[in-house]
Amino acid sequence: MKHVSILVPRNNAILSNVVGPFKVFSAANQFLIQTGQRQEDFFDIHLVGLKKNMVLYDGAFSIHCDATIDEIEKTDLILIPAVRPEALMQCIQENAKAVPWIRKQRNRHNAEVGSMCLGAFVLAETGLVDGKLCATHWAGMDLFRQLYPQVNLVSNKIVTDEDGIYTSGGAYSFLNLMLHLAEKYCGRDTAIYLSKLFEIEIDRVDQNQFAIFQGQKNHEDSEIKAAQSFIEGNVSEKISVEKLADKYSISRRNFVRRFKKATQNTPLEYIQRVKVEAAKKSLESTQQNVSEVMFQVGYADQKAFRTLFKKYVGLSPVAYKGKYNRSLVDAHANSAW
Repeated sequence: MKHVSILVPRNNAILSNVVGPFKVFSAANQFLIQTGQRQEDFFDIHLVGLKKNMVLYDGAFSIHCDATIDEIEKTDLILIPAVRPEALMQCIQENAKAVPWIRKQRNRHNAEVGSMCLGAFVLAETGLVDGKLCATHWAGMDLFRQLYPQVNLVSNKIVTDEDGIYTSGGAYSFLNLMLHLAEKYCGRDTAIYLSKLFEIEIDRVDQNQFAIFQGQKNHEDSEIKAAQSFIEGNVSEKISVEKLADKYSISRRNFVRRFKKATQNTPLEYIQRVKVEAAKKSLESTQQNVSEVMFQVGYADQKAFRTLFKKYVGLSPVAYKGKYNRSLVDAHANSAW
């Protein structure tokens, strides 16, 4: 039997990240018993908090934890749910007392630890993910990199698994982490059953197609902000790093250094990501073909554009258009009938 502690962060936990793992692991227990693989539950599931009664979403929901962290002497797996992004820093402070408990369970009892979405911030506070791969929601990545530069944050991964430390990407991708853990502990047949029962796409590995590049503008470098605005306002133009540096009377080397410090991207990466984001919007909402979109965002080499698009999105331009363009989705649905 594996003792599972679903940690309920104080005040700001995302409810689905508490209920979801509980339901998935409960269903795994039922499957294992019904198929004769076990006589009793494999997952011994507990909701654990700093206090027994936790209020969420400004009182809209409440959770009754069956134990506090002080009452759990030993656990095998700790799951850290996502927290609400608008209260992220507050949540880290309010749940500081959980950090030494997580660290103790890991260091003294070799507990495994998993985080979901923005729960990665709470995990990072423990130091247990230092030097390890870590995923989180794409909207929180810039702040995460600023706060925890020692963590190897990966932008594209749905799930990471390294030395008993697990993380998942944004929002409902935590369900893929649950399938990953179910397969690891109980076998492929259990994961496939859960995938079908909850209609979760199994073996989904890349979250880049969901990311929206918004640019990092929460900084005080006015010249770099001006350069960002220029890039975003001239998507169809071919913009070189040298011309940008000259435009703002900054040496190329200093410009690149300042740009990377301010935005977490090199100027070239920023240019590419802005163009790809513009291409995505056109592919989603217009009848233009890929070549037309490519020219519209300033590229002439179809192979180079396809490679760049797939690098940042995880899908080819054709595949992306087929998946997200409403007219094509409707046409496919009608043809299926």
